[in-house]
Amino acid sequence: MLRFIRSISRDERGVSSLEYAVLGGIIVAVLVALGTYLSGNTGFQALFQTLITKATNAI
Repeated sequence: MLRFIRSISRDERGVSSLEYAVLGGIIVAVLVALGTYLSGNTGFQALFQTLITKATNAI
C-alpha cells in the first residue's frame, strides 16, 4: 500500500491538464473583471458604437 501511495505522489501525468485549467480560470476571471470595469455608458457598447460611427463616416 505504501508503494502505491509513493507511485501516485510521483506521477506527473495530470499536472499539465491542471495547469491548463488554472490558466483558463485566470483568463475567465480577467475577462469578467474587464467586462465589469467597462460596463455602462463608457463600456463595450460605447466602444463598438464609436467604431461603427467612425467606419460609417469613413465610407
